[in-house]
Amino acid sequence: MSDQTPRKFVFDTEFDDAGEIAFAAVRPKRLFSADEVDVVRNAAFADGERAALGSMQALQAQALAAIAEACRMALPRLAEVAHEHRTGSAALALACGKAIAGAALERFPEAPVQAALESLAREVETAPRLLLVCGPEVAEAMQVALAETALAIGYPGHVQVRAQAGLTAAAFTLDFGDGSASFDPDAAAARVTATLHAALAAEGLHAEPLVPGGEH
Repeated sequence: MSDQTPRKFVFDTEFDDAGEIAFAAVRPKRLFSADEVDVVRNAAFADGERAALGSMQALQAQALAAIAEACRMALPRLAEVAHEHRTGSAALALACGKAIAGAALERFPEAPVQAALESLAREVETAPRLLLVCGPEVAEAMQVALAETALAIGYPGHVQVRAQAGLTAAAFTLDFGDGSASFDPDAAAARVTATLHAALAAEGLHAEPLVPGGEH
C-alpha cells in the first residue's frame, strides 16, 4: 500500500512584506557555457591524473620494497657462492702449482740444493766440509751440482754426498757443521696447502667483493 501521508507544500522563494525576495532556494544550474565545460573537464582530468600518479607511486614503492627484500635474502647465498668460487679457484691454482713444481723438480732435482747453498754462502764459508744427504736416484746429479755451486760461491772446503733410501726426488738435508738446511717437496706442499686452507677458513664469508668497488 502506497504512502498517502500528505506533505506540506514548500515554496522555494519567499518574499518579505515589501515584496522583496527574502529567501530563494539555490537551483542546480542546468546550462553551462563552453568555457565552463572546459574548466570542469580540465579539473576532472587533473584530479584523475593526480590519482593515477599517486597509485603508480604506491605501486613503485611496493615494487622497490619487494626488490630490496629479495636482494637482502639473496646476499647471504651470494656470499656463499663467492666463497665457494674462491675455494674452488684456490684448489685449482694449488693443483696447478703442484703439477708445475713436480715437473720442474723432476727435471731439475738439484735446483733446490743449489739455491740453498747460494743463500747460505756466508754461513758455510768457514765450514770445513759440507754433507748432503739425498735420495739414491739423484745422488750423482746432486754431487755434480753441489760441487759446481760450491766452486761458484768460492767455498774452499770438502763436499760430500750421501745417499739415503726413502727420500723423494729433490728432498735433501745439507749439514755444514754449525747448522743445517732441509727441503722436502711433499712437506713444503703440505704446508702451503694448510696455510691456504687456514686463510680461506679465516676469511669465511667476509672476503673482499668479487667485483672491484662492490660492497660486502
